[in-house]
Amino acid sequence: MIQPDRPDDEHDFALRPKCIADMVGQRDVIEVLRIAIDAASKRDEPLGHILFDGPPGLGKTTFATCIPREMGVTVQMASGPALKAPKDIIPYLTNLEDRSVLFVDEIHRLPKAVEEYLYTAMEDFRIDIVLGEGVSARTLNLQLKPFTLIGATTRAGMLSGPLRDRFQLREHLGFYSLAELTEIIDRNAQKLNVEIEPDASAEISRRSRGTPRVANNRLLWVRDYAMSKADGKVSTAIVHHAMKMTGIDPLGLDRQDRRYIETLIRVFSGGPAGIEAIAHTMNVASDTLVDEVEPFLLRSELIIRTSRGRCTTPKAYEHLKITPAAADETDDDLPLFSES
Repeated sequence: MIQPDRPDDEHDFALRPKCIADMVGQRDVIEVLRIAIDAASKRDEPLGHILFDGPPGLGKTTFATCIPREMGVTVQMASGPALKAPKDIIPYLTNLEDRSVLFVDEIHRLPKAVEEYLYTAMEDFRIDIVLGEGVSARTLNLQLKPFTLIGATTRAGMLSGPLRDRFQLREHLGFYSLAELTEIIDRNAQKLNVEIEPDASAEISRRSRGTPRVANNRLLWVRDYAMSKADGKVSTAIVHHAMKMTGIDPLGLDRQDRRYIETLIRVFSGGPAGIEAIAHTMNVASDTLVDEVEPFLLRSELIIRTSRGRCTTPKAYEHLKITPAAADETDDDLPLFSES
């Protein structure tokens, strides 16, 4: 259990905001939460159950740790994959204090039995425990203290309707702007006692894919590079050298991202090509490409997904400084590579 006034680990103490007022970005979400927290505090009731969804690294866990501090209550943290049976979640529920928070990360990975067990806990603040077996079995109705369940998921579509509808608030977290990421980098540089030039902060933010977690990782690497190769001060030149060493280009693409695009252009003439064909050519698992590589390439408009497969866009050729070969054939004449 995490106390509301204590960080949960050293990294959070250094970089993770401790309260909502310290958070940058997600202003629409913050305004909704402020109203909900204020109203619940005035009624002296627990906050309504909240579901945060969105890509990784955008602040779902940060919100889940800041909200209890705002409410002045404790928080217990659990992970969906670790709760394999109802007996695994019973200790969390029975140890909850009045108006405290239970945070379940990756809630979409809860087994069906555990999910159904949560229904009465969320609505009526009670659970039914079966004691014994057969004809001698009896049901014990255990009343719970009113609490708030905060769920976080990167795959909101995998949540069942009954569970999703039991959350009073559902907030989607979007990607951050360059200005917001630059402010985050400047703040965290101060926490780390790193002297950084304004242009260097902006350069890091441009390479951070709109994600605070990525920006923090980039900042930590640049700090280490500056301490090892320079006087510890982070300049734009230091950022360029540090990013070049790890293969991060000005758009934020890493070596694997560029290899994906280059393979699609060089081997498949820019597409269309099936993901399995691309994966086999790169000798990489297709799941890795779908989950880790393609989302940012799609968002950056470097590739598109069609019914016939993946295709590169003119922006991809421009970014990699590759001149597309002249082709006279029509779309119907383009090679088609199957998914198998």
